[in-house]
Amino acid sequence: MNTLFSQLPSVDSLLRQPAVRALVTEWGHVRLVNTLRQMQQCAREHIRQHQRLPDWNDDWARYASTQLRQESRSGLRTVMNLSGTLLHTNLGRALLAESAVEAAGRAMRSPVTLEYSLDEAGRGHRDRALADLLCQLTGAEDACIVNNNAAAVMLMLAALAPGKQVIVSRGELVEIGGAFRIPDVMTQAGCTLREVGTTNRTHLKDYQQAISDDSALLMKVHTSNYQVQGFTKAVSEEELVTLGDASGLPVIVDLGSGSLIDLSQYGLPAEPMPQRLIAAGVSLVSFSGDKLLGGPQAGIIVGKKALIARLQQHPLKRALRVDKIILAALEATLQLYLQPDKLTEKLPTLRALTRSQADMAAQGERLLPRVTAACGERFIAELSPCFSQIGSGSLPVDRLPGMALTLAPRDGSGATLLALATRLRQGEVPLIGRLHDGRLWFDLRTLTDDELFIRMITA
Repeated sequence: MNTLFSQLPSVDSLLRQPAVRALVTEWGHVRLVNTLRQMQQCAREHIRQHQRLPDWNDDWARYASTQLRQESRSGLRTVMNLSGTLLHTNLGRALLAESAVEAAGRAMRSPVTLEYSLDEAGRGHRDRALADLLCQLTGAEDACIVNNNAAAVMLMLAALAPGKQVIVSRGELVEIGGAFRIPDVMTQAGCTLREVGTTNRTHLKDYQQAISDDSALLMKVHTSNYQVQGFTKAVSEEELVTLGDASGLPVIVDLGSGSLIDLSQYGLPAEPMPQRLIAAGVSLVSFSGDKLLGGPQAGIIVGKKALIARLQQHPLKRALRVDKIILAALEATLQLYLQPDKLTEKLPTLRALTRSQADMAAQGERLLPRVTAACGERFIAELSPCFSQIGSGSLPVDRLPGMALTLAPRDGSGATLLALATRLRQGEVPLIGRLHDGRLWFDLRTLTDDELFIRMITA
């Protein structure tokens, strides 16, 4: 073993090799030396276990280069989301419009007027520019931006109802991803939950009877990730506002996805819009930036000026605020809504939502022969109709008709199918599909790069 140890080159001798020296330019001296030392330690351990030199002993430069590239690979891998869920929480939800990407890039490269007023040469407020734009789009008096909608709900409750009761219908006590529950949020915000009604039916009198001197807010939560159907009754925002005005209580609504446009004009299921709730007199409305809005992750609150001012002054606001990069991307996204006739062209989320089944079928017909040629010996490739879902708690029941390329193993083996799905997830650009009914499905609704898809399938 000592003889084998003696055959391992020293770091100094390795650094004199031209191939190793060339790596210094790319990776720097310190990092390269640390990698070579780690390789030496691995080599010694390999000798102890196997009584022979490791394979890389003849080509330390190539192995070191491979190691450095693997270590430098980002943990946030670029993938192709062909799962059939458009706004996939685990894959980053909405894709940003190019104008939003460019705006974020500019904010990263340069100082910006984040909290600086050019008119007064003094401190300004970081939400101001976006607040004006949100007021224009929604009809609200003012707006506030935090890092996600969960934070928005937390801030509204903590600022407006500490130590007080918040009245909510029992049928709206939702849990969303990550075990985020409305009752738990109220507890953390220092509020007391006052449930009214039943799971399927809540009447206005239920809210009326619950109001007391300890009441601070009337709250509605949009049940965006499930639906109760059949014998149901819910109180409208308009009815709740009338009661709130008579009782001196603000009405707040956690809208969740929050679409700023009427989706039904595109033949899609309608979602409640913040501007309609503001027009109905709701005091505060919160919604997400990275769902149906199609922007970056953010929590947006619009509503009455006096209440927004209380949110801005609360200590939690500083902890929950967003940075200049998010603000820049969100502003660019909101600017697109000033040109609603161009939204399907410029907003990736809406473009995918409104894509026709015929367009996807044509794409699938073009790709099918190439997919068959790439894997036809072991797998049967087919073009099949499918249904996509929007995801992230948006329109949980409704499905969008689409088309998918599917792969089924010729041997009918489930193990073969699982191995294929695993292999495609481990490619240079992972392909994320969906296993169902003995096939691996690639939903074409979100496929925008045909050549990359074929290259990954072929590889």
